[in-house]
Amino acid sequence: MYYEAITQLAQNFKSVESWLNKAEALAAAKEFDIAVLLNGRLAPDMRPFIYQIQSASDYLKGGAAWLSGQKPPQYMDDERTLEDVRARIRKTVAFVESVKEAQFAQAAEQKVRMSFAPGRSVLIGKDYLLQMVIPNAYFHIVMAYAILRHHGVDIGKMDFLGPINWVDA
Repeated sequence: MYYEAITQLAQNFKSVESWLNKAEALAAAKEFDIAVLLNGRLAPDMRPFIYQIQSASDYLKGGAAWLSGQKPPQYMDDERTLEDVRARIRKTVAFVESVKEAQFAQAAEQKVRMSFAPGRSVLIGKDYLLQMVIPNAYFHIVMAYAILRHHGVDIGKMDFLGPINWVDA
């Protein structure tokens, strides 16, 4: 369950790169700076697109690391350009794909401490995956998608889903 959930999130996060290609094409066609999209948001009190990518990255790499008994890599959150965002996605996915299924064997027993947890409370692996990693990673990926859609990038449901492994019946 753990490996499958994390690899599904990584696959979905990879799809963001194809959205960025479409965002770049829109900015070029309409002759505006791509930074408009990278700093775009849906509401004044919402964090921008780049933050959404950073947060999705953090939950994804955190989930892969903590559930496999590792410490997650630390990234600086200093992305400013389209290439910076692409690099963040690629290094996140590379880390997640480096964690092999066997490394998740003890995932259910892992105890994860959250900085905002009350006192000395922890989450066990299953609760961490289901209550923190999955909903938060998808939340930030969906917000990134919505920001681009809101600003006119031509992406749809199939772009969100990414590749589907069809087989002959």
